[in-house]
Amino acid sequence: MAHDGFSLEGRVAVVTGGGQSLGLEISRTLHAAGAEVVIAEINDETGPDAAEELEGTFVKTDVTDPESVRELVRRVLETHGQIDILVNNAGVVHNIPSEEVPDEEWRKVMSVNLDGVFWCCREVGKAMLERGSGAIVNVASMSGIVSNHPQPQAAYNASKAGVITLTKSLAGEWASRGIRVNSVSPGYIRTPLTELGMSKSEWAEVWLSSTPMGRLAEPHEIAPAVLYLASDAASYATGTNLVVDGGYTSW
Repeated sequence: MAHDGFSLEGRVAVVTGGGQSLGLEISRTLHAAGAEVVIAEINDETGPDAAEELEGTFVKTDVTDPESVRELVRRVLETHGQIDILVNNAGVVHNIPSEEVPDEEWRKVMSVNLDGVFWCCREVGKAMLERGSGAIVNVASMSGIVSNHPQPQAAYNASKAGVITLTKSLAGEWASRGIRVNSVSPGYIRTPLTELGMSKSEWAEVWLSSTPMGRLAEPHEIAPAVLYLASDAASYATGTNLVVDGGYTSW
């Protein structure tokens, strides 16, 4: 018999970057659990398609722009009256040797991966604090715990470490006011970006040999971790960083 603590019936969930790749799989999983899903996506092609598939709402959102995030919250509250769940999934990566990273590339990665998570947590957090309830799940990465190799990605690693510590910080601040804040740290997932890396045999060999399970994750293997942390099944979990990496960080 299913544990009904995983049900999201009657809840409104906002998923940033929810129109493609892992974000789309997360959106599908939350929808299947009963949530009304808002796709907060900068891509105005994949976003509307995902919203149509899930009978949800698409709000074009640039997480790097605080005003765009405020507008997202305004529109969701106007349409749905509440935000019960926020999943910060939008993210970018570059693989450039650190000594060659242009200023604007460093800022871009930080702006999406760390600033964007904070802007969304802050603005959605205000609405959740008013109601005295809510669950936030930030998609971090095992790269926030270890430094991946052989690809150079210092900005990505630093940004994801920031997400993990931001998660713990907000969890501590908001726990007594009804909001849980947790993160999921995936390992290598089969996404278009990872497939690009896998096409480089010297990268693929290290990635797979460094992962005890010896394979990439499929997006559907990560999304249930987000569902768990977003649901009442995780009612005593806050400040948790749930690592789902095929064992990568165990060696």
